[in-house]
Amino acid sequence: MKSHGQEADICLLLESTYPFIRGGVSSWVHQLISGLPEFSFALFFIGSTRNEYGEISYDLPDNVTVLQQLFIMEPPANITPRRRQGNRHTFNEIQRIHDQYHQENDFDPKALASLLTDQDKPDIKDFLFSERAWDMIRQSFTQYCDHPSFLDYFWLVRNLHQPVFTLAKAVSTVPEARIYHSISTGYAGLLGALLQQKKKKPFLLTEHGIYTKERKIDLAKAAWIAEKANPFKTGMDEHVGYLRNLSIHFFEILGKVAYQTADPIISLSNASRRKQIQEGAPTEKTRVISNGINLTRFYPIRKKRENHPLPVLGFIGRVVPIKDVKTFIRALRILCNSMPEAEGWIIGPEDEDPGYAAECKTLAANLDLEGHIKFLGFQRIDSLLHKLGLLVMTSISEGQPLVILEAFATGLPVIATDVGFCSGMVLGETEEDRLLGAGGRITPIADPSATAHAAGELLCNPSAWREARRAAEQRVDRLYDEALLFDQYRSLYSHAVSSTLS
Repeated sequence: MKSHGQEADICLLLESTYPFIRGGVSSWVHQLISGLPEFSFALFFIGSTRNEYGEISYDLPDNVTVLQQLFIMEPPANITPRRRQGNRHTFNEIQRIHDQYHQENDFDPKALASLLTDQDKPDIKDFLFSERAWDMIRQSFTQYCDHPSFLDYFWLVRNLHQPVFTLAKAVSTVPEARIYHSISTGYAGLLGALLQQKKKKPFLLTEHGIYTKERKIDLAKAAWIAEKANPFKTGMDEHVGYLRNLSIHFFEILGKVAYQTADPIISLSNASRRKQIQEGAPTEKTRVISNGINLTRFYPIRKKRENHPLPVLGFIGRVVPIKDVKTFIRALRILCNSMPEAEGWIIGPEDEDPGYAAECKTLAANLDLEGHIKFLGFQRIDSLLHKLGLLVMTSISEGQPLVILEAFATGLPVIATDVGFCSGMVLGETEEDRLLGAGGRITPIADPSATAHAAGELLCNPSAWREARRAAEQRVDRLYDEALLFDQYRSLYSHAVSSTLS
């Protein structure tokens, strides 16, 4: 990597992803940097705490100039707890913004970004130790909170807001670049908004999944929020009380701040674009750039594939709750009851949530799947794709998964849940696209019976499987070549860079 002091063309703002965490988003980031060697990239990684991340999982391309890290949930360094008054003007402005949001009246997301980059911006010491911060939290609890414990409320507010002040302080330390590009809303999107306000540089936003939706799923069952389930609600809503709703609304605010500041706002599909607009993104700033892959890399694997279905279901992805691996395991059990030769291979890293991975293995053992299921850990999938009969994705949230395109490129049909753009990828989005046919099947979320039925329908009917294979190959060849992706981002970056030089 080049020296830290050299200005990069693009600084990517990366929250809990590349280059430390493997997955679809990280693969996309690596693909983008490698595919645009004419641009230099700085990487700014935002994580929770240092001990949650191991070594870098990717060999950084030569056009990466610097990698910088910020851990926003670690205690601030070199700060001595000391009572203080707090800046009256600053806290009055914070209170005004909070009141606007609670009243849902003329809430201005840009006001928060402006406040945090102002010369008199809030100081983290004021937030942690001042009387004004204490009075504000206590007043908000009394006025808005229906949770019985002030202590739980107090620590939740501290845990949500401390990273905001950490990011505001970090604005001056982010690598210099002509463009800032965040790959999500959330804390990374907030940092992008702060950088745009402070440095007056272009800020681009790309969302693979809708961040606020995924955080809502996580927060609905997060053990660190001290709140019991509501016996009068069902499903995910049974876990959502005031404190969880407060957390969800907090990330909705961060999303609106990013949406109001970024230009353009990029999604992977028209369905995701519509969702962004519903969440507050100005319509005129939104656009769609689909994922793409290096098709030539997968053509040799396509040639290896048998022209009949193999009785092997492949799950490729991180073993984490949002991928709902347990539904895959239960579907395999149902399929094996009628198709005893069926197998399920779970291919993906297990270190992100070891507890969940252990639960999945226990479930497989309890369902008597020994000899039918393999936990293979992280693998290079090139050597495995031609050995699968179907790719099965049981996620409860996705964007536009690269692994579906990789499966299609090798002639592998896909069964996926109806989330994100999976339906458009498998069944086609436009009328012309749908005429190609279905590259597999779409099933409801958390429905092992429907997943098992769809798998049996294709594996037990070679002609139906071959028809899905044909549609999959034609769709990926026509619509998802990575050259299209590179051309569109090359144009965006070139335009933004030239605007900073004029």
